[in-house]
Amino acid sequence: MIITTTPSIEGKQIDTYLGIVFGEVISGVDFIKDFAAGLSNFFGGRSGTYEEELIRARQEAIEEMTRRAAALGANAIVGVDIDYEVLGSNNGMLMVTASGTAVCVS
Repeated sequence: MIITTTPSIEGKQIDTYLGIVFGEVISGVDFIKDFAAGLSNFFGGRSGTYEEELIRARQEAIEEMTRRAAALGANAIVGVDIDYEVLGSNNGMLMVTASGTAVCVS
């Protein structure tokens, strides 16, 4: 499956637009990760624990979007956008949404 942020795919023609597809992941950040991130914040530097969680959530959202496109019969997704949001009363949840247009290309 071809996945791109652009509205078209060079060298390919979009034959059919099948609709917008989404992949959503909501991930909680547990106490240990939150504590480790707090240490990084205090001493400076990057928070590897949060970065790993963000990467994992993004990959899962893209995989879910791809599965939904494949279920429609698509062989590509164009115009992909990734959005990030924090949720919860103490911002302890991370939501990652991947969206794009499922298409058939030739």
